[in-house]
Amino acid sequence: MTDCSRRLSLALFLLTALSIGTPAQAASSGNWFTYRRIFKSSVPEFIEIRVQQNSNAATYEIRQLDDDPDATPFEIGPALRAKIFQLVSDLHYFKSIDLDVHRKIANLGEKTFRWEDGSQNNEVKFNYTLNASATQLLRICEGLARQQELMDLLRRRMKYDRLGINDALLQFEEALDKGELPEPQHSLSLLEQIAADDHFVEIARQRARALAERLRHAG
Repeated sequence: MTDCSRRLSLALFLLTALSIGTPAQAASSGNWFTYRRIFKSSVPEFIEIRVQQNSNAATYEIRQLDDDPDATPFEIGPALRAKIFQLVSDLHYFKSIDLDVHRKIANLGEKTFRWEDGSQNNEVKFNYTLNASATQLLRICEGLARQQELMDLLRRRMKYDRLGINDALLQFEEALDKGELPEPQHSLSLLEQIAADDHFVEIARQRARALAERLRHAG
């Protein structure tokens, strides 16, 4: 390779590096909404959902407070993501807002909504709120946490406890019946795997098959 070619290759490499940045920088760029709930002596004690505004990237943590932090990536569909950030906007990006009812009620866990956009970081904490937009946002976040928790349970039972898979499916079905799961279609591939695997008991395979069919029609 000639000196001219080397210089051209180096220049192109530097331009590419500057334009895309490191993987860590790319992952941390953009605007983020974070929901966190801390409720000591409950199970789980710690829930955190982080959603990026300009992509389907999101992370979740569901654990006890003594456990090591371990954020796990998952995806959110564009319609739900748009709804989340519309509610964030309705709540003025949590700037100078008070959501708590300030009444003597039971401790329901400290909830935090947080907005990060590079130039400003706003957050608001509350135990219980009557604000309609905040209540809707809270319901979505708790639903996402429950959805990921149930999917993790299904994965664990598939791997380590085949006889317990039917109980996990019953929990999933109950949450689905109650309308608690914001995007249950993300569980479709897991349900199809269970339905097709003859290592599981037939009643579980039938339930997984019925749930998968229900999600297909709902979608």
